[in-house]
Amino acid sequence: MSLNNKVALVTGAASGIGEQCARKLASLGAAVVIADLNLENAQKVASSIVAAGGKALAVAMDVTNEEAVNAGIERAVQELGSIDVLVSNAGIQIVAPIEEYAFSDWKKMLAIHLDGAFLTTKAAIKHMYAGGKGGSIVYMGSVHSHEASKLKSAYVTAKHGLLGLARVVAKEGGPRGVRANVVCPGFVRTPLVDKQIPEQAKALGISEAEVVKNVMLKETVDGEFTTVEDVANTVAFLAGFESSALTGQSVIVSHGWSMQ
Repeated sequence: MSLNNKVALVTGAASGIGEQCARKLASLGAAVVIADLNLENAQKVASSIVAAGGKALAVAMDVTNEEAVNAGIERAVQELGSIDVLVSNAGIQIVAPIEEYAFSDWKKMLAIHLDGAFLTTKAAIKHMYAGGKGGSIVYMGSVHSHEASKLKSAYVTAKHGLLGLARVVAKEGGPRGVRANVVCPGFVRTPLVDKQIPEQAKALGISEAEVVKNVMLKETVDGEFTTVEDVANTVAFLAGFESSALTGQSVIVSHGWSMQ
């Protein structure tokens, strides 16, 4: 399951889970493309990977903009030679009761999570096909790809949608050596989750401590958050898996929060 001489593009890789995934893939020998809306932070991550002996390239990418996605992937191919792994990770969170959920926020959520996954897949898979070596596409889902929670109508809808996209890509790409899978983390203590804690406390009328204990971690087997390392290790496993025996699947990484 070596990633030596592979090129991996990770969206939303300037921070959080995406950054950890990029660093993990680089440590296993991949040249990584740090694709992010925040080019300055992406460049910092890429520079630190290079300083540690790895190979990395930073590209600006708004995953909801087809021209930006195509340009970023073309640049990666021109400079690094191919795209062997795509990790579609870019995402945000907006929570609100459905009767108060702004339609503009709904559209924004689906654009980033679903349009972004579609556009990056469409652009990258052409190069995977053309190279004749196939490739691996890993979508960043969530336990909410399988479960529902209050206040997350758009997020749950988007994460469920990624399962369908991955299964279609697995069917279409399989004969040409392209695998597609979904990693489904539980609650990971990132700035994205930290932002949700006071928002959910206000919406649910409970304390922030209760949100953590009784909403985020209640269903885990050990009362622990999933870590970015947990997620990155799973992404690396799927990225480097060497046959189509594992495709069209979702892998839940949640300390037992969700069991399928």
